[in-house]
Amino acid sequence: MTADDTHLLALRFEAHRGHLHAVAHRMLGSTAEAEDAVQEAWFRVSRTDTRAVDNLGGWLTTVVGRVCLDMLRSRRSRAEEPLETTAPVHTAAPATAPAADPEQDALLADSVGAALLVVLDTLTPAERLAFVLHDLFAVPYEEVAAIVDRTPTATRQLASRARRRVQGADAPEADLARQREVVDAFLAAARGGDFEGLLEVLDPDVVVRTEAGVTTGAAAVARGATAFANRAGAGAGAGRPALVDGAPGAVLLAEGRRVERALKFAFVRDRIAVIDIVTDPGRLSRLDVQPN
Repeated sequence: MTADDTHLLALRFEAHRGHLHAVAHRMLGSTAEAEDAVQEAWFRVSRTDTRAVDNLGGWLTTVVGRVCLDMLRSRRSRAEEPLETTAPVHTAAPATAPAADPEQDALLADSVGAALLVVLDTLTPAERLAFVLHDLFAVPYEEVAAIVDRTPTATRQLASRARRRVQGADAPEADLARQREVVDAFLAAARGGDFEGLLEVLDPDVVVRTEAGVTTGAAAVARGATAFANRAGAGAGAGRPALVDGAPGAVLLAEGRRVERALKFAFVRDRIAVIDIVTDPGRLSRLDVQPN
């Protein structure tokens, strides 16, 4: 590639850096290792002709997935755990990465590692990759299969086994009353346009999944939360906390009674880590919704 091609690729890569870091952090549970994975992905991408790649974001996600899989397998063979205090080894990057912040690293490790990653660490590298990429970031099984060198059917089974283990794990923070308080705080901050208040209740790598796609990162989710709040506040009692399939959530009611939209939350250390938003009438009809 020419120097101009490399510069353009670097700019496009930077546009996806936040998403790639979120993927790597969910996979590895370490800010330093996630940064290393993203840097290694750039090193590989910078040596590749990407002009024929139609969906660069999706392609970069698979590259980071392969890097993380290699790192997980290497860690497993050495029986090592990720250490947030280990200084990352940086390679040349297309742009200056944010300076290391030990306090933020500790917060990230604390919020993510205590619950979800405790369970993920019990999975094999292939199970972990299949679960994280498909369930958290909506990567199709066919693309995940190419990374783990399995058939799509076998990859679906990997994710299914991982999902059962995650869902069946005893979460030490499963305090329903406290989770309801967090949901109330989320809705109140969203309605009031309190951006800082939203960041306080959102996990830094929070994932929002809708029928239309996936949004990652607390800042992006906080910006989008006010849109839901504006609609939820359109009528008296229209938007309210609820139990959705037994989990704390929220609903938007049309005409005061029909569920038009449902939000189901998953938590990590008293912060919202995953938000599933359901608007499809068929899926809504299958949900057990109990407004508070």
